[in-house]
Amino acid sequence: MTEVRTRAIPEATVARLAVYLRVLTGLAEAGRGSVSSGELASAAGVNPAGLRKDLSYLGPCGVRGVGYAVPALRERLARALGVEQARSCVLVGMGNLGSALAGYAGFGTRGFTFVGLLDADPARVGDVVGGTAVRPVEDLEEVVAAHGVTIAVVTTPATVAQSVCDRLVAAGVRSIVNFAPVALAVPAGVDVRQVDLSVELQVLAFLDQQKGVDVVPHRMSEQVALP
Repeated sequence: MTEVRTRAIPEATVARLAVYLRVLTGLAEAGRGSVSSGELASAAGVNPAGLRKDLSYLGPCGVRGVGYAVPALRERLARALGVEQARSCVLVGMGNLGSALAGYAGFGTRGFTFVGLLDADPARVGDVVGGTAVRPVEDLEEVVAAHGVTIAVVTTPATVAQSVCDRLVAAGVRSIVNFAPVALAVPAGVDVRQVDLSVELQVLAFLDQQKGVDVVPHRMSEQVALP
């Protein structure tokens, strides 16, 4: 089996590799044995040259004129991204967003399993979401230790997100996806991915507004130029 290169992969490239893996998983489930660079690039929303550059971090992958073997490339990407085996995760904060994430079956097919769902509200404790019962947040350290969890998802209110983060880090969690609308302070060696849907919507609102600003003056200038 060809070994994945160990040279550092830029974070932006890692994000695209994850997209390629998602596309390849879909192709594999559809029974596809091979895919061209053009088709894979198009499905992933990149250009073929960018795709080939990204995959170069894995070493030689495809065959000129033939393309890529779907199962082999999918396996190499999974190994490079560290998802070739199931990864145990915990989710803290079982409100509407947390419950939706916990109930999403797509995580399981991508190699992630929520072994712990935790909440501070006694009324939510005992609820079963996605096949897992919600436990009191006081059990956080016990769950992390019992399953060797290193990845956590935080969907708590902003006011308690930092304290939850501190407990997760102290328990041994090294990677956190934070949906709470607050920046988390973590020590070196701990990675945080911030996901703020309201910020994304605001960016889209700005871009949509700019389209209107760009289009209207352009149309007016065309009208002025008419004889």
